[in-house]
Amino acid sequence: MSSDIVDRITAHVPSHGGSNKKLTGVAQFWLVFRYISLFIILAMIILPIYVLVINSFKGPTVYLPDALNLPKHWTLSTWPEAWAALGVPMMRTLFFVVQSSIISAIIGSINGYVLAKWRFRGSKMVFTLFLFGMFIPYQAIMIPLVQFNRAVGLTGSIYVLVLAHVVYGIPICTLIFRNYYAAIPDEIIEAGRVDGASMVRIYRSIMLPLSIPGFVVVLIWQFTSAWNDFLFAIFLTGGSPSLAVATTALNFITGGMQINYGVNMTASFMASIPTLLVYMFLGRYFLRGLLSGSLKG
Repeated sequence: MSSDIVDRITAHVPSHGGSNKKLTGVAQFWLVFRYISLFIILAMIILPIYVLVINSFKGPTVYLPDALNLPKHWTLSTWPEAWAALGVPMMRTLFFVVQSSIISAIIGSINGYVLAKWRFRGSKMVFTLFLFGMFIPYQAIMIPLVQFNRAVGLTGSIYVLVLAHVVYGIPICTLIFRNYYAAIPDEIIEAGRVDGASMVRIYRSIMLPLSIPGFVVVLIWQFTSAWNDFLFAIFLTGGSPSLAVATTALNFITGGMQINYGVNMTASFMASIPTLLVYMFLGRYFLRGLLSGSLKG
């Protein structure tokens, strides 16, 4: 049976000349190896989603030995309970994620434009410092960030997360836009200068309309990063239920002495739906943005 599968996969492979040519033994081995590897990777990606989905329809009681089995009786009883605990935090998460993504994308676009097309003395050093900001771990800035938020009066407000993700998102946004704008011909900038356009006018009228693929990449990247963040959300809000977001609210969904795995898995799946939808409907635009030069070095 295995030989039949190999023959079906490798029997006819079109060559560069357009004719069909049977692969050699070594080529057959590596082709089958690639198929098997892709199947294993696909299974590893799909398995967690599969477990969350099927167990969300089993009711509040889920037995771990049967976690991979399909439900014997399909029910939606856990969904209202999970939404009651997660609905407000998810709306709160959406509120700060959208703001932080848009603000960091705009600032990163302006920084990238200046660093790519308006070179000044020390611009390379400034760009290098931006890159250093990408490699500073969250844990290294916990205490200074909390002290700064207390000094400016943001403690106890959801805007503390907006500020954190804007500041931490600026380096990667700057890198993406800087490399994206560097791929745009300088002749376009020179043509704008000849027509008397200022630096701001060139950005607004020429560069900004060309930046749509870059904005798509940055917004998706920032949205996913901020939505899935747990560390900033837990130590900047102090674990307060009144400031709970999607990731931290999952900590409060328990069943007392007995954990309701069905409710927990339903809530976990519910919290992952926004990012799944983003990549399902905008994934092709994300890839187009990457291929259009937004991450070229």
